[in-house]
Amino acid sequence: MERTPYQEKIIKRYYENKPEIMRQKLSELVTELYLAETPKKREQLWKRVATALANVNVPQGMIDTLVKGNSPAVLARFIETQLEKFL
Repeated sequence: MERTPYQEKIIKRYYENKPEIMRQKLSELVTELYLAETPKKREQLWKRVATALANVNVPQGMIDTLVKGNSPAVLARFIETQLEKFL
């Protein structure tokens, strides 16, 4: 299936803005982690965080450390200070 020029532009803009999109997604996950009321919900959110970090090529060891730390504050600090290196 061939794409229309319009579709090509949308895809191009998505990849041009992917770093900002991923940063926003991770920031929203931090907020959700702070608001999560049950351990099960937090566990699901941390899995989503791990997947999102893997999608921006953060090394697995660093992902494991962040997830095991189970601290939204540490994740937020990582996003602010370190994420740019991987985008």
